[in-house]
Amino acid sequence: MHLSSIQHQLTILASILLLAGCNRAPNQEAGAPPVLRIGFFPNITHAQGLIGYQETTTKGSDGWFEKATGAKIEWLPFNAGPSAIEALLAGSIDATYVGPSPALNGYTRTATADIRVLTGAARGGSALLIRKGSSLKTPADFRGKKIATPQLGNTQDIAARAWLASGGLKITPGGGDAFVIPTQNPDQLDLLKRGELDAAWTVEPWVSRLEMESDAEVLLQQDDSLATVLATGTRALTTKRELLQKLLVAHEALTTKIAAEPEWAKPLVASAIGKLTTKPIPQPLLERAWPRLRFSTDLQAADFTDFQRDARAAGLLNETADLAKLITRP
Repeated sequence: MHLSSIQHQLTILASILLLAGCNRAPNQEAGAPPVLRIGFFPNITHAQGLIGYQETTTKGSDGWFEKATGAKIEWLPFNAGPSAIEALLAGSIDATYVGPSPALNGYTRTATADIRVLTGAARGGSALLIRKGSSLKTPADFRGKKIATPQLGNTQDIAARAWLASGGLKITPGGGDAFVIPTQNPDQLDLLKRGELDAAWTVEPWVSRLEMESDAEVLLQQDDSLATVLATGTRALTTKRELLQKLLVAHEALTTKIAAEPEWAKPLVASAIGKLTTKPIPQPLLERAWPRLRFSTDLQAADFTDFQRDARAAGLLNETADLAKLITRP
């Protein structure tokens, strides 16, 4: 073989190796497992994420999702849905447990191009609470009142705004006939105790905590509304489709186990919340909150049709997107 031919082949080989290195994920060494980054919240409505996080921190590569996917799982906690969706859009995470309304908002805002919902995770767990003894009963009674929600545009925020609007109240992001005030859950507790809020629309375990610690009572409970979904983005679907397929199978198996074996699941959820918040969830609080939730992968197109209608009624969604692409399987 001529020297020039050998040099030509070596050049081709070097190019192939260079391209292989470029296609490798940043900071991923040859032979290292792929990385899957998953968002979740320190709420019991995200039990699958909490259990996954707990097993990662205690079992490492033998954790629930690690064994199922063969990947290194990196868990990223968020406090509310819009923040998780922004991270998904930015490519900072590959999938996230999140409320349906932020997922729908991200899907609509990107003209159906980016956000996809893989499956359901939990239903129920949300409620509107008022101070015990309050005369508030109907949406119209809330004229001039202050109602807290966890974050502007999150699932409970949209539900609160749509419910108030159903009673004829004009609700705007900045005020209107009643004041819907995005307020972090710990602050809701303090403000209700001090009488600076009239009501709060939130999700477990904060519903039960407000009942137990601020003398609040439930006025309206959402027993079967979609609370949590598992969402991803088209970028991850393109680059990590096989991993997402395995993630989905692992999620479905874990959801079935949580529903069938709550006494196995509850200690893991409690331990994870304790690690993330440095304040373990009290057992009486967990026992009170758990029955309000139904862990299920049930997912209906009608769920998102309803959320889309409510978001428009709340003035937080200006356009209606075709929902045909929203729910998908990798």
